[in-house]
Amino acid sequence: MPTLTVGQTTTSGSPLPIVSVAQTKLLTVNEKNLPLFRNALGPGISVKPLRLDLDGNCWVVLATFAPGIELPIHYHTGPAEVYTLQGCWLYKEYPDDPQTSGSYLYEPGGSVHTFYTPESNTEDTIIFVRVQGANVNFNEDGTFHSILDAVFIQAAATDLAKAQGVEPNYILGNEHAFTSGD
Repeated sequence: MPTLTVGQTTTSGSPLPIVSVAQTKLLTVNEKNLPLFRNALGPGISVKPLRLDLDGNCWVVLATFAPGIELPIHYHTGPAEVYTLQGCWLYKEYPDDPQTSGSYLYEPGGSVHTFYTPESNTEDTIIFVRVQGANVNFNEDGTFHSILDAVFIQAAATDLAKAQGVEPNYILGNEHAFTSGD
């Protein structure tokens, strides 16, 4: 059977077989060129969406937290990965495991915890977050609070961009479908 190609070759020019989707453009953003959506999820919580996949419900963001921030207790419907770039944060349920600059954390789906940044922090905490699925948030009394997922982040980014007079710019799904150029 002959090998069919779609114009993709190795660096030496050998043809490659057809792949499921031929990538025609590099899917990239530079966070320095992205707007910071201040107070996106509440006072002291700012976000830069990097990639939002609405169909796969995968979201990748840079999040900045002021000292003394606490998020509602939540569980993840899928895995989450967090890399700490600056500052310190913890889960109330794991007080002996502070996450500081350089820490990488993997959380399997079903993880339950309460995120917070200590009031004693002397700088903002900045984290790179990749979540597959949603955070289902609860009030302290166990009642439902909210859902944080790719759809919510896109809606919030759209509203905040309009309010701040900026254009959102992130990778949408698996496409180079930015709202504006990079």
